Amino acid sequence: MTELLTLDDAAAEAVTLTSELIQIDTTNTGDPDTVVGERVAAEYVARKLTEAGYEISYIESGAVDRHNVITRLSGADPSRPALLVHGHLDVVPADPTEWSLHPFSGAIRDGYVWGRGAVDMKDMLGMMLALARYYKLNGIVPPRDVIFAFVADEEAGGSYGAQWLVDHHPELFEGATEAIGEVGGFSVTFGDNVRAYLIETAEKGIRWMKLRVRGTAGHGSMVHHDNAVTKLADAVARLGNHRFPLVLTDSVREFLGGVSELTGWEFPEDDLDGAVAKLGTISRMIGATLRDTANPTMLEAGYKANVIPSVAEASVDCRILPGRMAAFNAELDEILGPDVEREWMELPPVETTFDGALVDAMTAAVLAEDPEAHTLPYMLSGGTDAKAFAKLGIRSFGFSPLRLPPDLDFSALFHGVDERVPVEAIHFGTRVLDRFLRSC
Repeated sequence: MTELLTLDDAAAEAVTLTSELIQIDTTNTGDPDTVVGERVAAEYVARKLTEAGYEISYIESGAVDRHNVITRLSGADPSRPALLVHGHLDVVPADPTEWSLHPFSGAIRDGYVWGRGAVDMKDMLGMMLALARYYKLNGIVPPRDVIFAFVADEEAGGSYGAQWLVDHHPELFEGATEAIGEVGGFSVTFGDNVRAYLIETAEKGIRWMKLRVRGTAGHGSMVHHDNAVTKLADAVARLGNHRFPLVLTDSVREFLGGVSELTGWEFPEDDLDGAVAKLGTISRMIGATLRDTANPTMLEAGYKANVIPSVAEASVDCRILPGRMAAFNAELDEILGPDVEREWMELPPVETTFDGALVDAMTAAVLAEDPEAHTLPYMLSGGTDAKAFAKLGIRSFGFSPLRLPPDLDFSALFHGVDERVPVEAIHFGTRVLDRFLRSC
C-alpha cells in the first residue's frame, strides 16, 4: 500500500489517481444500450478506500454496472452538521480520432494530465480520494464529519447516481447540511494579472426536451402538404434562432459587481453581451447565464430516402434561469405552437448566497496558497449533482480548486477535444482542499 506521509505525497498521489481514473472508461451516452457503466471505476475507488481503512457503502443504483461509493470520515465534533464532498465517476463520450492523445490514455505529458474527465471531473475525484486516504492513514481528524461520495450518472441527470441515492438511501447523507462539488474554485485571470477564483453558488435548471411532429406518410416522389420533417424543421429553426430576454439574477449581478471592483470594467445593461465579451474565454459560460437558452442538438426522422415519414423528432437542450420557468414555458408555447408535441426530463435550478462560515473557509484556503487571489461567486450555465442534494436541504457550492495558466481556455475543455488539467493545478487544489477540510 502506498504510504502518504506528507501532504506533498498526497498531492502527488492525486495526480496518479486522476490519471488512473481517466484510464477507466466510464462513458455515459445516456442510452442504456451503449452506456459503459461506472462499476470498474467504483471498484477502483472502493479498493483504494478500504485499503486505507475505511468502511464503505458500495451500491448498485437500479441498473447493471451503475455503481456508487460513499464513505464517512468522523470529525472531532460529532454534534456539528456533516460536510458532503461529492464527485461523479462518469464522463461524456469522446471520439479518439479527434484527439491529440487517446482520450482514455490518462497520459501525463507537457505538464498536463490528458484525457476524457480530466476536468469533468476525475481531477476532483483524484484529489478527494488522495486526501481521504491521507487523512485515514495518518489519523488526521477534520473538525466535523466529512462524507465522501463517488457517484454514477451525473452526465445524464443522476437517475442512477445522486438522484437515485437521495430517493432510495438518504440515510447515507444523514446530518449533512453543506456540500462542495464540481465546476468552481478555478482561477480566471482578468486584465493585468487580476486573478479571481470563481466559486459556484448557482446553476441553471435543465430541461432535456424531445419535440415530436406528426404528418402524413407517403411516397417521396409525390406532392405532400403535411410533411412531418418540414414542419419539425420549421419549429426547430424558430426555437434555435429565438433569443430569450436578458434577465439579471442576484448571482450574476454579484459576479459582475465583483469583477467591476477588481478591474474597473463596466457592465452596462444596454450592452451587457458586449461588455461580458471582455471577460475572455469565460465569457461563453457567463454569457449563457444572462438568459435562458434552448439549443437543438439532435434530429431523427425517416428510414428511407424515398419515404416521407409520419413522425419526426428533435432533441433540445434547455437551460433555464432561477425564477424563469413559467415565463420560459409561455415563450415555448408561442414559438412552437400547438402542433409540436413536447416531452422532457427536468431538473430545477439551484441558488444560494455567497456568505457564511463555509464561504469564509473556502476563501481563506485559497488565499493561503495564493495570497494575490480574489474569490467571486458565479452561476454555472450547466448543472451538477447539487440539484439532487438540494432535495435533502443541503446547501451546495462548486469548489474544485485549480490555479490555471492565464491563457488556458478552461471552459472549452468541458466535453471538449483534448481535455486536460495541469499537474501543478492538481497539486495546488489538493493543498487548498486540505486547508479547507481541516478548517471548515
